[in-house]
Amino acid sequence: MSAERYGEEIPAEGGRIASLAPDGAIAASGIEAGDIVREVDDQPVLDILDWQWLTADDEFSVTIERDGDLFEADVHRVPGEPLGLEFEGVVFDGVRQCANACAFCFVAQLPAGLRPALYVRDDDYRLSFLYGNFITLTNLEERDVERIVRQQLSPLHISLHAVDEDVRARLVCPTVEDTTLDRIDELLSAGIEIHVQIVLVPGVNDGEVLTRSLEWLASRSGVLSVGIVPLGYTAHQRRFERSFTAGESQELIRSLDPWKARMRASQGIGWVYAADEFYLAAGEMIPESAEYDDFPQYENGIGLVRAFIDEFADATAVGLSVSSDTVLVTGTLFAPVLESLVERFDLGERVRVLAVANRFFGGNVSVTGLLTGGDIIDAVRTDRTGAQYLVPDIVVNSDGLLLDDVPAGDLAVRTEARVRLVGPDAAALVNALAATV
Repeated sequence: MSAERYGEEIPAEGGRIASLAPDGAIAASGIEAGDIVREVDDQPVLDILDWQWLTADDEFSVTIERDGDLFEADVHRVPGEPLGLEFEGVVFDGVRQCANACAFCFVAQLPAGLRPALYVRDDDYRLSFLYGNFITLTNLEERDVERIVRQQLSPLHISLHAVDEDVRARLVCPTVEDTTLDRIDELLSAGIEIHVQIVLVPGVNDGEVLTRSLEWLASRSGVLSVGIVPLGYTAHQRRFERSFTAGESQELIRSLDPWKARMRASQGIGWVYAADEFYLAAGEMIPESAEYDDFPQYENGIGLVRAFIDEFADATAVGLSVSSDTVLVTGTLFAPVLESLVERFDLGERVRVLAVANRFFGGNVSVTGLLTGGDIIDAVRTDRTGAQYLVPDIVVNSDGLLLDDVPAGDLAVRTEARVRLVGPDAAALVNALAATV
């Protein structure tokens, strides 16, 4: 083993190694699965980004902790050779928590008694860069900004909501100093690009307030896209009673058309994109794929419906034969989309759609990913007409649990029906339908 005892005190942060490739450079150095990486070349490793940044060279030293003792290992690899390790997580010093008190915060609207992880309000620039999580920037320190610029952590995904100070104070930052606008300018001037999200609340930050927000963003280079999403609320709060009506959704969509034309003429992209919910609420056709450009707000749920429709059509181009009665379980928002596809591809003799109302969260929560085990079980028990029920696996976490901690396996047991989890994409659904027996 090439590791030697390393006696100096170092910070306690570090990432635990989950697995190692036996023929990788890390394993060859004597480091083992279960070891905690503390430093690389005497620099602390706080997350996976530090690790990637500090191990860019082919030779470096790694300080690890094993059974309470510190060791140093020298790593040598062939240029281009993968290091061959996986960490248990990507953030080693704890997820940065949100210090804001946004009026529409969905986490703050959750009922009591859920598993602790669901109450985590992350506001972590590292998760923004890695996974597209939207952040407010209000908890950034100068050293964070310096690191973002130094390591070129771009693009970031920013929650803006409004640029008017009074509206921001009402919606976003009543409890902390509002530094978001200044931070955006600071990052943009340093070459960091951003995608922006605006959660739209009827009568608060729409209309002229939204126009001023878009003007402010459009005047700045480096703002790659803007996603407009409607207020979502549960029954476990008293502040909101409604979101956007069909008429208001139509008005919002029309108000963005001039912006799209302007930005497409100047930048070659539509730039600002309304969430799928607006089109579904308005009863309007989902825009064609070209209108979403390269789908810059896809992880924000914008363009998902169009992508699903197109993928379903491609997957059924050679025909689709369903051999047994099947029920597609979905949320009430997406149900009309599935129903239109069932009709369009003449699947109605064998395939039905079961729209499950979200009684657990209530309010206007209607997306499939927030369905709970209890609501699905009740809906299937009431329906009980399908030979099998296909449930998209976005309703479960990596441990196979739904949001109300119902194990996925209980769906079939408690309904006494054939319930199968399938992938959430259209190709997976088509494959599942074709495989029905």
